[in-house]
Amino acid sequence: MTRRYFGTDGIRGQSNVFPMTPDLAMRVGIAVGTIFRRGNHRHRVVIGKDTRLSGYMLENALVAGFTAAGLDVFLLGPIPTPAVAMLTRSLRADIGVMISASHNPFEDNGIKLFGPDGYKLSDELELEIEDLLDKDIYAQLAKPHEIGRAKRVDGDIYRYIEFVKRTLPRDVTLNGLRIAIDCANGAAYKVAPTALWELGADVVTIGNAPNGTNINLDCGSTSPDALRRKVHEVRADIGIALDGDADRVIIVDEHGQIIDGDQLMAVIAESWLDDETLRGGGIVATVMSNLGLERFLKKKGLNLARTKVGDRYVVEHMRNHNFNVGGEQSGHIVLSDFGTTGDGLVAALQVLARVKRLGQPVSEVCRRFEPVPQLLKNVRFSGGKPLEDIIVRQAIESAEAELGKKGRLVIRPSGTEPLIRVMAEGDDRAQIERIVNDLIGVISNVRSAA
Repeated sequence: MTRRYFGTDGIRGQSNVFPMTPDLAMRVGIAVGTIFRRGNHRHRVVIGKDTRLSGYMLENALVAGFTAAGLDVFLLGPIPTPAVAMLTRSLRADIGVMISASHNPFEDNGIKLFGPDGYKLSDELELEIEDLLDKDIYAQLAKPHEIGRAKRVDGDIYRYIEFVKRTLPRDVTLNGLRIAIDCANGAAYKVAPTALWELGADVVTIGNAPNGTNINLDCGSTSPDALRRKVHEVRADIGIALDGDADRVIIVDEHGQIIDGDQLMAVIAESWLDDETLRGGGIVATVMSNLGLERFLKKKGLNLARTKVGDRYVVEHMRNHNFNVGGEQSGHIVLSDFGTTGDGLVAALQVLARVKRLGQPVSEVCRRFEPVPQLLKNVRFSGGKPLEDIIVRQAIESAEAELGKKGRLVIRPSGTEPLIRVMAEGDDRAQIERIVNDLIGVISNVRSAA
């Protein structure tokens, strides 16, 4: 069934442009409230957000929808996505909502939904919501005496800070470490520096002055150059870059070199293997993860299970096959011993624990394998289905045949932006660059002709 509203990570788009309008947000509140209004107890929903200007607008619209559907609303204010998932369970809420477009620029926003177990909703539930959104939803409104209440509970961010601190092994403190952290002017600008400082670190913070329009702007996990400069300036032992809603993390070592999610998963998997706490016989990652990670794990006797792009698919495979480490190259790291979704801060603490236990620099601890040359480029399109064009299909088949078993080719539409992503990897860098550039050219020509 074709989706009209939901992508790979909730509903997302440009603010004040369909579907990211207050009208649709209110309808989402009514539809979701209707579906999760089960039983005769007082139903509740928790709503968190990042620091985007449009968060105020969407927050109020969602409150109107949920209260109209008869749910009580707890407003958490700016708080990381994983905190919303955790507090949904902790507060025994029926639904959790995060208003965020993650790593996207401030002009975009999104609505992420969590069930009472703290996990993102299934495809089936999302389709049920979409079906309701296209109907006369106002027939579902609560009776006057059943209308919900709303209240702000900003203090609950400290529940999340304490939760994060407890994920660090008891035999480890961060004493003696100088940590530079970039909060991306986003949802973790309060909680992340506080948690690290309380664990004993000397903390230097950037990206902690949100103004509504500077989230992810030349900062955070997608733009780590500012953090690299800060690490060099203050001679930090490590740099931690979160994204706008703090479900991603990228590390910068003491030399200013970037360490991506694939390397971080390798570090954590090796650490947990040594501690005999790794489950599933390996880890779960997406088709975008580097072939070098797969080869590294194989030498350790571990498997790499690959899924479609999107942390929800990683989590689904982890749950179905008893894995407890998974994630994406982009820095979504899911550690199911601690949470139900990607958590940049918790993942960073696991890496820090390994650094402290080994007593080695971050550059040594976090370089677990040599990445296979990989190139990813994007092609923007405004309509149509370029990947279904016969010329594009023939070009893809030719490229796959050329790579054979010596590399991989992944071509897919983005689930959050109007982009076609073209990725190739293999041992021959020149070949990879030529293949990607040729495919980009073919897709661009088809797009232009359309």
